[in-house]
Amino acid sequence: MPLKYIFISGGVISGIGKGTTAASIGLLLKSAGYRIAPIKFEGYLNIDAGTINPIEHGDVFLCEDGTETDMDIGTYEKFLNEDMGRDNFVTMGQIYRTIIERERKFEYNGEDVEAVHICDEIVQRIHKVAHKNNADIVTIELGGTVGEYWNMFYYEAARVLALKNPHDVIHIHVSYLPTPKHLGEPKTKPTQLSVRLLNSLGIQPDFIVARSENYIDQRRRDRFALYCNIHADHIISSPDSSSVYEIPITLHQQELDKKILTKLALPAKKPNLVAWEKLVETIQSKKKKEISIAIVGKYFGTGNYQLRDSYAALFDAIDHAAWTVGVDVNTHWINAEKVESSFAKASVDKKEGIEEIIGHPDGIIVPIGWGERGAEGMIAAAGYARDRKIPYLGLCYGMQLAVVSFARDIIGWKDANTSENNPKSKHPVIHLMPSQKKFMDRRAYGGTMRLGAWKAKIKKGTRAYSIYKTEDTSERHRHRYEFNDTFVKQFEDKGLVISARSTIENLAEIIELPQSIHPFYFGTQGHPEYKSRPLTPHPIFVAFIMACEKQNGMLQ
Repeated sequence: MPLKYIFISGGVISGIGKGTTAASIGLLLKSAGYRIAPIKFEGYLNIDAGTINPIEHGDVFLCEDGTETDMDIGTYEKFLNEDMGRDNFVTMGQIYRTIIERERKFEYNGEDVEAVHICDEIVQRIHKVAHKNNADIVTIELGGTVGEYWNMFYYEAARVLALKNPHDVIHIHVSYLPTPKHLGEPKTKPTQLSVRLLNSLGIQPDFIVARSENYIDQRRRDRFALYCNIHADHIISSPDSSSVYEIPITLHQQELDKKILTKLALPAKKPNLVAWEKLVETIQSKKKKEISIAIVGKYFGTGNYQLRDSYAALFDAIDHAAWTVGVDVNTHWINAEKVESSFAKASVDKKEGIEEIIGHPDGIIVPIGWGERGAEGMIAAAGYARDRKIPYLGLCYGMQLAVVSFARDIIGWKDANTSENNPKSKHPVIHLMPSQKKFMDRRAYGGTMRLGAWKAKIKKGTRAYSIYKTEDTSERHRHRYEFNDTFVKQFEDKGLVISARSTIENLAEIIELPQSIHPFYFGTQGHPEYKSRPLTPHPIFVAFIMACEKQNGMLQ
C-alpha cells in the first residue's frame, strides 16, 4: 500500500485548534487499525522551542528523548498514547541549518542552493518519520495560519507532494467562523478568504473543519461549500466543547474518519473508541465534590490577560488525575510577584499578606520557572503550604524553592538561596551542575540543560515509593540547577527526606516531608506533568489530588 499523507493547515486565527484536530484525526485512524506517524512543522527560525518565552508561544512540551517542542506534540502524545520525539517536530530553523550545513560540506556538488532544496528537505523529513514508524498514514500539521510568509515553503512542499502523488494526499483546512454578537449568525467570509489564499498557493482543500461556537446549520454549510468549491458533506463542524477530548467523538459522529479513508482509497474500518467514549463519559459525569488548588507561577500574565497555555501540561495533568479521583478542580492562578510583594509587607510571624493572596486552598502547586523574578513569592508559597499543613506539590523550580524555604525557616539559614538567584549566598542549597557551567560561560542556552528521561532509584518506605510502587522510575527533566549535596546532612537532620536519587549521577530527584509531619509535601526535580495522559494519569498527580480531597473534607 502506498504511503498516504494528510496535511492539516489553519486559517483566520492562530490557536483555533488545528493541533487538537490533527491529534483527533490521528486517534480515529489509529483506532481503526492504521499506523499513524504525526509531524508538526513550525515556521519560526528557532532550532527548537526551548528558548521561547512560554508567554509568547505557550508551554514548551518536553519529550522523552529531550526534544523541546511545541505543546501540540504533547497533544499528540495524549491522544495517540505514544511517545513523540525529535522526528515529530520540525522548525524552519532546523531546515535552514541542515541545508546550510550540507552546502558547506559540498553535499550539493557545486549546485546553487535554492528554495526547491528547502521543499525537498521538508518532504524528506515527512518520509523519515513515516519510515521510522512504518506508517500507513502521515498526518502533517502546518504551524501558523495560511498567508503568513514564513510558512510558504511548507505549503509549496504540500503542493508538490500532492502533484506527484495525486491519489495519496489530502488537505484539511481548519478555520474559524466567528459569530458577531450584533449579528447572531456565524460568518463564513473569513474562511472563504482563507481558502482563497490556499487556492493562490495551488492547493484546494478536500475538507474544511469549521471551528465555531455552535454547530453550523445546513444553510450556511451549503453556501460555504459553494464559495469554497467543496462538497457540503466535506464541511465538518467543530463547535466549542467543554473538553478537547470530546473532539474525536464529534468528528467521528460526522464520519470524518470514514470520509478521509474513502478519499484516500483505503478500507473504511470502524474505529474502536470504547475507552475514549468512557473517558468522555467520566469527564462529563457529576463529581462528588469540588476542590481548590492555588498555582503560584510567574508566566500567567500577557498584557491585561491571563494565559492558560503557559502551563498547559500542568493543567492537563491536574484534569487527568481529577477525573480519576472523581472530583472537580477549581484552580486559582496566582502571580508569584504579587505574593512576593505581599510577603515583603507582612508580619514575619503572621504572614497576613500571603494569606490574603493565597487564601485557604485545598492544595498549592509551584510549577516550572527560571530566574529571580517572582522567586521570593514562590518560596513564600512553599513555606506557607508547609506551615499551614496544606498539600504541596513542587515541580522542578517548585521543588528547588521548597528546599530554599526549608533551609531558611527550619534550618535557620536566612541567606539560603539558589545560586541562580544569588551567586553570593553562603548557603547555595541549589547550585549549578558542574557540567552545566561550561554552557553558561559561553551562553550556550539552547538544548544544553539536563533534558529528557532520567532514571532514578526510590527509597523504600517513603511517600514516593508508595506513589510509584517501585524502586526504579524515570521522569523527564528540563533544568540546570540541582540540590547541593554539600548540605544534605543538615537537611536530613531537620527532617527533610530525599526519597529518590538519579541512578547514574546520584543527584537528588525527589524531596518530601514524612506523613507524620505533613499530610502531603512533595517536590520532584522531574516533570511528571509531561508524562500524564487522559487514560493513564500520572500517579504523583493522583496522589496529590487525593490529598487535596482529604484536606477539603477536613476543612468542611
